[in-house]
Amino acid sequence: MTEIQFHFNVPDRLLYACRLLRKALRSGMSGVAVSAPTSTLTRLDRSLWTFDAEEFIPHVLLRRGDAMAPRLARTPIWLVESADQGAHHPVLVHLGEEPATGFESFNRLIEIVSTDPEQRENARRRWKHYAGRGYELKRFDIGAAQ
Repeated sequence: MTEIQFHFNVPDRLLYACRLLRKALRSGMSGVAVSAPTSTLTRLDRSLWTFDAEEFIPHVLLRRGDAMAPRLARTPIWLVESADQGAHHPVLVHLGEEPATGFESFNRLIEIVSTDPEQRENARRRWKHYAGRGYELKRFDIGAAQ
């Protein structure tokens, strides 16, 4: 069964996602998919290029309907509009407002939630969605750790 984590009270979702992806890469994780709306993925793509001047986080942005170039298929981090595009990866980081479609095919799902009231409300709905399907949820208060 998929392990589901909610990381709450994140001051900057994209910066946090960059750090989380860097940590996954450094740990030797075989791959991470990040699902989000196109506009969020575009901003995350730019952030991954610029957030650390001394380190490159290998990633590929795959838009719906695009075919993955064979030379890029082994890229460890995939930015995808729909989770099913990266379902062969063990971890899904979700930055969307609706529940992640197809999350069941991942070993772990990480939801990143900012301090924004609207995002928190959307996260509550996602929490209820997953919990209502019998998943055990883990909560991490990132704001409290800072």
